[in-house]
Amino acid sequence: MKRTIYLKFLIAYVLFAVFGFIAVGTVISNMTMEHCRRARAESLYSEATQIANTYATDLYNSDTTISRVQTQLIDLSRYMQATIWIINPSGRLVIDSSRVLDENTEVVVDGFDPTVTGGTYYTIGDFFGTFPEEELSVFAPITANYKVRAYVVIHTPMSAIKTEANELLNISYLLLIILFLLSAIILIFFTELVYIPLRKVTTATEQYAAGNMDYKFTLESDDEIGYLGAAVSYMAGEIARSEEDQRKFIANVSHDFRSPLTSIRGYLQAMIDGTIPPEMHEHYLQVVLNETDRLTKLTNGLLTLNNIGSGMMLEKAEFDINKVIRDTAATFEGTCRSKMIAIELVLTDEQMIVLADMGKIQQVLYNLMDNAIKFSHNDSVIKIETTEKKNKIFVSVKDSGIGIPKEDQKMVFERFYKSDLSRGKDKKGTGLGLSIVKEIIKAHGENINVISTVGVGTEFVFSLPKAKVMDEDIV
Repeated sequence: MKRTIYLKFLIAYVLFAVFGFIAVGTVISNMTMEHCRRARAESLYSEATQIANTYATDLYNSDTTISRVQTQLIDLSRYMQATIWIINPSGRLVIDSSRVLDENTEVVVDGFDPTVTGGTYYTIGDFFGTFPEEELSVFAPITANYKVRAYVVIHTPMSAIKTEANELLNISYLLLIILFLLSAIILIFFTELVYIPLRKVTTATEQYAAGNMDYKFTLESDDEIGYLGAAVSYMAGEIARSEEDQRKFIANVSHDFRSPLTSIRGYLQAMIDGTIPPEMHEHYLQVVLNETDRLTKLTNGLLTLNNIGSGMMLEKAEFDINKVIRDTAATFEGTCRSKMIAIELVLTDEQMIVLADMGKIQQVLYNLMDNAIKFSHNDSVIKIETTEKKNKIFVSVKDSGIGIPKEDQKMVFERFYKSDLSRGKDKKGTGLGLSIVKEIIKAHGENINVISTVGVGTEFVFSLPKAKVMDEDIV
């Protein structure tokens, strides 16, 4: 979001205001004037028609006198704020509400033509040169015995109509000003609640994109923008943590590779230069071989974690987890015999069918059993147990070894992590076994937990989905 977008928005707002006032001053002004003229004309025409059908008709039917009709028209003209005429078709003025006509003096409107209105009932102008300013003049015929005897003509100044139109137009201007003030308030709220927070988020993302993960910003908002800010801040924290983990990872890999390589080079150099006598070569060659085995194990672990991180492909199938446990435990028979460690299998039912990747789960069991044997005391027991709960099969690998301190238990699944208690025991470990276990179980959509007490032992428990065939057998 660029700052120019907000500037464009402000320019658009100003242009909207300018064009709004122009529109009110031109289009709305003309529409208001036309409305007032038509409304006034209709009102006067209605009055003229009533006069033509009452007072004026009585006059031509000899039911009243001119003076009486004039008195009534004078009262009406004051009420209507207009001038009322009764005029003959020839243009001779019979009654004028604005003055008393002399009976001996004939007043004639030169050029009077009742058809001047065309298809309407009113005309605008000086009424054949009679008035000094524009007048709105409305015609209504007076008929007697089916013949037009005269016309009722009502005049009102156009200036009065314009004044009325301007008053209405002023209301339009006032409403327009109120509208723009309200819009300005909305703009201010938009600036405070939307634009400024978005600018903060944008600035923060630019800083993070430039690599400044220490940049801090806060949004005191509980809405979606506040959630966006929190998400961006969380993302930056995760990226920073990921970069820190990557630095630690590289440091640990470098250290774990450097140590055996240094040993291998040192021993080989010593054998070449004679520091180690020939009769000791076999012993130190075995040490070198052990170090290469450690490097191979470390490399394989890294490759496994890399494959897991890039998206592990699972080949799920139904298999008996009890059989896999028995087979995996059998591979440690020689190691257990040398340390006088017994493996106790407490397996529920003869068969426990699960739906998982058998090869990956076998690797999980191997790593857990290898850890258990490595950190168990001589002449102890390792207990492997399976239990069934609802649609899950739980596998437990429990030893009675040195245990894991409480503060280290949350970190045992991190790559290259080794607790202080295990460093003396884990001479050949890479610190990747439990990380691989965690990632494999996670790829299955399941969980693994650790329960440990220092000096008592450690138990790892993980879950696997039970195969549907188990439920069918029960039925």
